[in-house]
Amino acid sequence: MKGPLLDRTSIAAAVSGVLLALAFPRPDLAELAWVALVPLFLVMEKRPFRSGFTAGVVFFALVLYWLNIVMTTYGGLHPVLSAAAYLMLVLYLALFFGTTTWAACRIRERLGVPPTLTLPVLWVALEFLRSFVLTGFPWATLGYSQQSRLAMIQSVDLFGVYGLSFLLVLSNGLVAALIRRARGAGAFPRVALPLFVVLFAANLAYGLRCLAMDLDARDRRMLVALAQGNIDQGVKWDPAYQQETIRIYRDLSLKALDGQAPELMIWPEAATPFYFQEPGVLSEEVRQVAREMDAFLLFGSPAYEVVNRQYQYLNSAFLLGPDGEILGRSDKVHLVPFGEYVPLKPFLPFVDKLVVGIGDFSPGTISPLPMNGARLGVLVCYEAIFPELARDYVRQGSELLINITNDAWFGRSSAPYQHLAMSRFRAVENRIWLARAANTGISAFVTPSGRVLEATPIFEQAVVRAQVGLGAGESLYRRIGDTVPTLFLGLSTFWLVRTRRRFGVT
Repeated sequence: MKGPLLDRTSIAAAVSGVLLALAFPRPDLAELAWVALVPLFLVMEKRPFRSGFTAGVVFFALVLYWLNIVMTTYGGLHPVLSAAAYLMLVLYLALFFGTTTWAACRIRERLGVPPTLTLPVLWVALEFLRSFVLTGFPWATLGYSQQSRLAMIQSVDLFGVYGLSFLLVLSNGLVAALIRRARGAGAFPRVALPLFVVLFAANLAYGLRCLAMDLDARDRRMLVALAQGNIDQGVKWDPAYQQETIRIYRDLSLKALDGQAPELMIWPEAATPFYFQEPGVLSEEVRQVAREMDAFLLFGSPAYEVVNRQYQYLNSAFLLGPDGEILGRSDKVHLVPFGEYVPLKPFLPFVDKLVVGIGDFSPGTISPLPMNGARLGVLVCYEAIFPELARDYVRQGSELLINITNDAWFGRSSAPYQHLAMSRFRAVENRIWLARAANTGISAFVTPSGRVLEATPIFEQAVVRAQVGLGAGESLYRRIGDTVPTLFLGLSTFWLVRTRRRFGVT
């Protein structure tokens, strides 16, 4: 009798994983997120941890399938080793789903609090934990599923993406509770329905009100251009191709001069695949582009510093003035584990990072770049998925967020679309414009209300321009940060401690 029961439970959990994955780009069926977890919530009490873990495995396996492209095509990893690394990450991330459902069932069994009320709190707490444990990997946080529904995401300037996650899990828990009640299989927590109705209506009303306002307007504006060079990852770090790379970006930049000349030109992450800080022909050609355009030029480049006779390598962005002189450098703060450095390297000598030709990178510090009376906050690649980094840049005076990235690693997969989806939340959270330059796409501008402008196709050379506003609008999230998920993490811990004391367990 255990076999069929386990099979049905696993199938229902797997269905939830599939439905939830479909809510994310691509195919971006955002409405599914409001009910995707219902099958899981209906069966989780039969196998509290295993059901959530199964749903998590299926969900992350589908959403992160592109990791195999990164590791095999560009990382040079054997397909078997790539599959093993991919599976290990998926299993690790699925632990957060499994822990959530296990904790909700335990709290119901020992404290009598229904999962409809505990699941939203526990889910947000575990998502928040996932954002910083082992350096953090908040990719595909549940609230990001609503990225294309502008009215729904306006509230992230209040409570961040976790506020949306709370509402989505509450919806799923409520539907599951209603189904159980219709089956006569459990009591219904009466507070859940009015709570959801009030919160959903408030969220929608707030979103529509924000969209009716001119949140994107600013007193100060400037014309910004983005160059998408579409440099193939296979030749990007080849010294023989460096001259051609600079030629491509120079030609694209000069195209941006048609009509009104931009004040700021932005090239992607590692657009100059050499040490720009070292004098030479290539560095001088980059400086000359700024002079020819008579514009500020921001671009990604590896950099280094010598500290105590030791070289420290940095993934950086340089800002040049119209005269070609360096105005400042911003270094990447949050590095990609196994991409830019190898954690626990002495214990993993057989593992190499994906970025070739350079030693392990070192983290920088948050340092907005001054430009003609304005300050620019630069998020390099992966940093755009960390809300706290964008928030810190704006709190330190950044008036325009810039995301430079090289998404060539992802190939023609859904990852570039997922990456952009998360980036647009940073603009809404801080009510600030964001300019995004990507080597192979998607390059775009994001307004403070979350609208995406001038989005480019992937794997095409392109140059796009837009008038962006300078300065950040009002934002509760910028003031309180992740206070709510922190409180939820504390509440979840309190509940679980009480379940032990209830039964005299020490």
